[in-house]
Amino acid sequence: MKKLLLGLIGAGIQRSRSPALLEAEAEAHGLRCLYKLIDLDELRMDVDALPELVSAAKLTGFDGLNITFPCKLAVMPLLDEVSEEARVIGAVNVVVREGQRLVGHNTDGIGWSWGFRRALPEARLARVVLLGAGGAGSAIADAVLRLGAKTLVVVDVVSSRAAELAENLNQVHGAGRASAAGDIASALEGADGLIQATPVGMEKQPGMPLPARLLRRELWVSEVVYVPLETELLKAARRAGCATMDGGHMNVGQAVRNFKLFTGLDADVARMDAHFRRLGG
Repeated sequence: MKKLLLGLIGAGIQRSRSPALLEAEAEAHGLRCLYKLIDLDELRMDVDALPELVSAAKLTGFDGLNITFPCKLAVMPLLDEVSEEARVIGAVNVVVREGQRLVGHNTDGIGWSWGFRRALPEARLARVVLLGAGGAGSAIADAVLRLGAKTLVVVDVVSSRAAELAENLNQVHGAGRASAAGDIASALEGADGLIQATPVGMEKQPGMPLPARLLRRELWVSEVVYVPLETELLKAARRAGCATMDGGHMNVGQAVRNFKLFTGLDADVARMDAHFRRLGG
């Protein structure tokens, strides 16, 4: 039986679904997979320790790594190569070992698109607001424009980061497709949808990323956070009558693509989705 050693590097990741999802899918394909959590919080480290952790993972024989907050940008200079998609997005969430080389990929956008098409197939895309211009937000921004969004408005607590992302998107997708806004209230005026791509709502950062009064029935809401699965934003959105997409949809989409990158095999999508839902929120 072929063996596979994988890991996840990030902060506050003890409730990640990745170990259970990938180990079970590997077993179904006749593989033996061990998936380790490398939690910066548990190790009492910060992102400055990333070079040491990546080097140690390579030396100890890891076949691949998932990378999550707050390491998706910082990991890029540590790799031998990054895929074209990861380069355009400017973030890496998957590292695959190819011989002695470490190659970075990004499956955030693919994962989000996969989930969006299933959860909100009828959603309008004339004007979409993205809250959060970090690693996940950058990937989703690219994905939503590729899905056909006419206009994307980016909002971030760091206004320069939102402006930089919008500029990069316009270079790739054409002038005027993306813009930056400093105020979420004005950005949401006339919007069809909201994508929440900040850490707000996670167990360690509970709360709402925007006032509930800004939510209205005509707005669809996509949440990236999946621990907990039912965030305060999703609860408020449903109370307002919004169509919603929880973070589990994106997570399963990522897992399906990650499994392919790590093993070269096609995952059973229905099986992985059912497994995720059984794990609960």
